[in-house]
Amino acid sequence: MYRNRIIPCLLLKDERLVKTIKFKDPNYIGDPLNAVRIFNDKEADELFFIDISASKRGSINFDLLKKISSQSFMPLCYAGGIKCLNDAKKIFSIGFEKISLNTIVLKKPDLVTEISKIYGSQSVLVTIDVKKNFFGKYYVYNHLKKKITKYDPVDFARKMEVLGAGELVVNCIDNDGVMKGYNLKLINEISKAVKIPIVGLGGAGSLKDLEDVVKAGASAAGAGSLFIYYGPHKAVLINYPSED
Repeated sequence: MYRNRIIPCLLLKDERLVKTIKFKDPNYIGDPLNAVRIFNDKEADELFFIDISASKRGSINFDLLKKISSQSFMPLCYAGGIKCLNDAKKIFSIGFEKISLNTIVLKKPDLVTEISKIYGSQSVLVTIDVKKNFFGKYYVYNHLKKKITKYDPVDFARKMEVLGAGELVVNCIDNDGVMKGYNLKLINEISKAVKIPIVGLGGAGSLKDLEDVVKAGASAAGAGSLFIYYGPHKAVLINYPSED
């Protein structure tokens, strides 16, 4: 029986796992390899690693990705600092099944097509970071420049599908780490506008939130804090829901 995927999304910064709130104040939460081993034991559907320092650093930590891949029994996706076809080639050769492009597609949208033609659209995701402006309208956000772009997220999603993306991650910055639910309205609008799968990300705080985002049109529920923190005081305890 088909079940929608539940995906832990883990942030990397200088070989350490961190968690942010609204893309700010990264808080150290542990060792990425230890997290992989725990999620192996808990039989997570897949893992999504996002290196939030790679673009600023100007390089991808391939050595760390090799270690992660060697420890993982789950499908892996990586995002962060991917600038060209060769970067994607190295990541796939290490053992990651998927990559996700983000800021680079604002400057080089054809990279989506270039990689998907060689490795298949199922291997190429595009993460759309979305932020609300002063007037309450949502736009695609450039996290490298820390500024809102001119792009409407629904139109941008359609464009990425045409270019060859096989999946879209819709990440609402205003909901990141808050644990009060996803931006269901936006996810629903994008899911209706495209035919490819959508991963909802940003805001999950309960199992009901995971259910709600699937009902809103997402094919998968992505979450960070929900699988890292436990209890009202947010103690670091890696967890994952049982099949039940």
